[in-house]
Amino acid sequence: MKDNHKKYIQRTFYLAKKGKGRVAPNPLVGCVIVKNNIIIGEGYHKKYGENHAEINAINNVVNKNDIKGSKVYINLEPCNHYGKTPPCSDELVKLQPKEVIVSNKDPNPLTNGKSLKKLKENNILVKSNVLEKEGYELNKRFFKNQYKKLPYVILKWAQTEDGFLAKEDGSSKWISSDVSRTLVHKWRSEEAGILIGVNTAIHDNPKLNVRSWKGQNPIRIMIDPQNRCNKNQTLLKDSLVTLIYNKEISKEVNKKYFVKLDQFNLQNILKNIYERGISSILVEGGAKTLNSFIENNLWDEARVFQSKMKYIKGIKAPKINIKKSKKIGDDLLFIIENHA
Repeated sequence: MKDNHKKYIQRTFYLAKKGKGRVAPNPLVGCVIVKNNIIIGEGYHKKYGENHAEINAINNVVNKNDIKGSKVYINLEPCNHYGKTPPCSDELVKLQPKEVIVSNKDPNPLTNGKSLKKLKENNILVKSNVLEKEGYELNKRFFKNQYKKLPYVILKWAQTEDGFLAKEDGSSKWISSDVSRTLVHKWRSEEAGILIGVNTAIHDNPKLNVRSWKGQNPIRIMIDPQNRCNKNQTLLKDSLVTLIYNKEISKEVNKKYFVKLDQFNLQNILKNIYERGISSILVEGGAKTLNSFIENNLWDEARVFQSKMKYIKGIKAPKINIKKSKKIGDDLLFIIENHA
């Protein structure tokens, strides 16, 4: 029976991942309904503001009467409050499954353990913490948001074999391979925001959108204390939403939101980003910005491409403790987690 629990919870993980890039700041959630060891319904949270996984799974069941006496598997405790949608716990109580099995309790104080308590009080068996670590990994962005009230921060850069991020003049285009760059666009589609410093904006004039992959564009964020970025740069010229953190002005022009912070530091920038509902950010440079995140220990994960290219001299890449790597096209990819 325990093995069956794990099998069906793993299925909820698989389903939940289908919502990547579309449900933030909500968590990734999948749901499987089982009767007599047969899946009779399943679903996942597809888009922020729309039905939660449990409701989609219930709607997937042909005969709703079959839910009574079934087992409902969910990777995260069902919600217990009114938000964009009604509480999923109330719907489960109404349909009376025999048992609800979850991977993780919801850390949101509006739910945390309350749904499971409600289910028990209505004669529904409850089991939690099935594949708990795997469930936490799946929703590490959501857990970081709830516990620290900050976005999940992923640092990303490409460096040459001899450890340079850019040439002496600041140019750094196409250090990594085509395959690596396609993977970066996939990553962009999965995160809520993408951040760079003003020097990168000036030197590279990036678009910071999703092109080589299908998915939503992240909210673009630039750190520009003195508003040095020229209005003809792509980030300020096109029609996509961009946040510009600075020390001088607060205004909105053509979806460009200039955010003045009196206490201008990285911690306060991240706090403001989180308060705007941006649950995760991909930090793509440059060297000064990346090093600031590392020095202030304000990062959760780093993804580093290393090419076979050599610059001999230039702007040094950040120093970080790199252990494992895997091959991506002609590059090496290092993924480092910061559990501090």
